[in-house]
Amino acid sequence: MKAFRLDELEAERTANEGAYLQFLRERNMSVGLYALNAGEHDPQKPHNQDEVYFVVSGRASITVGLETTEVARGSVVYVPAGVAHKFHHISEDLRVLVVFSPPEA
Repeated sequence: MKAFRLDELEAERTANEGAYLQFLRERNMSVGLYALNAGEHDPQKPHNQDEVYFVVSGRASITVGLETTEVARGSVVYVPAGVAHKFHHISEDLRVLVVFSPPEA
């Protein structure tokens, strides 16, 4: 078993000075913590993997393809591989668990 604590993951992500921390990588998936602060720009480009976002905290909008929705703690969003997507209008610091399948390269 592998178990993680969000507070420890956030501390590690901050110590590494990056917006994204991959903390689990297995044969069929990888999982990371993504952080964007209020007012920040999301620089993402489409990925070659399917993604699931689970919003741990914060508030923002996300556009996937031509669809936009608001997200907050507890929101889950699926993004198909190759589809353009971005968080925007980030009104509260955003912390998101990201599951990639297959694993992110």
